[in-house]
Amino acid sequence: MSNRLIHAIGLKKQYNSGPAVNGITISVFEQEVLAIIGPNGAGKSTTIEMILGLRKPDEGEVFYWSEDFRRSVGVQLQATPFFQGLTALENLQLFGAFYKRKISKDESMKLLKLCGLGDVCKTEASKLSGGQQKRLAIAIALVHDPKVVFLDEPTAALDPRSRREIHELMMKLFERGTSVVFTSHDMDEVSKLSHRVVMIDNGSVIAEGSPDHLCREYCVPNLEELYLHITKGGIENENHF
Repeated sequence: MSNRLIHAIGLKKQYNSGPAVNGITISVFEQEVLAIIGPNGAGKSTTIEMILGLRKPDEGEVFYWSEDFRRSVGVQLQATPFFQGLTALENLQLFGAFYKRKISKDESMKLLKLCGLGDVCKTEASKLSGGQQKRLAIAIALVHDPKVVFLDEPTAALDPRSRREIHELMMKLFERGTSVVFTSHDMDEVSKLSHRVVMIDNGSVIAEGSPDHLCREYCVPNLEELYLHITKGGIENENHF
């Protein structure tokens, strides 16, 4: 097993409407692609926000590989607020300054090319296509060379070509040694990209393991079937949990 970068233990968070997260324990390891999946409202976003230190848990604790972990974590949100009137290159360099990193033009271009944006570096960010904007958001999340990057539904609402480009980019990140944590509702995507899956429902982890292992364990042909059954309680009722 690779070195553990993040270890969250017994996370709980309650709102007025009830518990959003109810005792979740989850780890992120060095050089892995981890998918966190589950229905809308299952507690995924709240869990990730607590892991990132954006939201304080009511109970539980998160341990990191370094006290200065924030300098080595990248985050791509579904909607990244690019600066109006600035090109892709200028946005990247400005976000680099927020991390107190003066990124040279050569370094910026290398990162943009990694993300498939070399040819549109001088295009205003707001005029890029949806897929290009997602890739620019990921480039911005990588501007400080993080050890782990969190991607929030990076392929949502994209056409098939753009989705494939994002998939290729995620694999490039893994190959260069970056741990990737992503959320998705596309089970085919999760099966193809992830080494490990954590499935969350009703604020709890209900399944965890590699896609192949989970399918074998629950005797289902694919991850989508597992998702459909386990999130409605079908497999739970068969005494797997």
